[in-house]
Amino acid sequence: HRDADIAVRMAPPTQGALVARRVGIVRLGLYGHRRYLAARGLPERPADLDRHSVIGFDAETPFLRGMMRQAPALAAARFAWRSDSTLAQLAAVRAGFGLGACHTALAARDPDLIRVVPEIVWELPTFVAMHEDLRSLRRCRATFDALAEGMAAYCAE
Repeated sequence: HRDADIAVRMAPPTQGALVARRVGIVRLGLYGHRRYLAARGLPERPADLDRHSVIGFDAETPFLRGMMRQAPALAAARFAWRSDSTLAQLAAVRAGFGLGACHTALAARDPDLIRVVPEIVWELPTFVAMHEDLRSLRRCRATFDALAEGMAAYCAE
């Protein structure tokens, strides 16, 4: 109903009727749980990924094709587990199923997640957006500003 439609987007909005604020860059890296790495070894180079289980998306999207262009070794990797849910992927990494992408700021909060192949990094420009008609509503503006501030702090981690 557009009563309070506010979005966090990982691409600049293209619709003309939106107001948006760039809040920073969300960085992602490749991580594995320490149990998985103890059992399978620590991959140090992209070429090492071919002997590891990788957790990834099921559906192919333009965004994912771009990620694979940045890390071609992942395109050739064996996907041991696939899900289009990033929460399910994170749960699979934490359960020790394999290696998967994770926000670096989020992974830094979990001592059991270990970064592997550090040259594999993705940077997602991050925006908070809402319809321009909502900016005059005090509750929407306050929510937008608080979300933008919180996301900016997260991006800065």
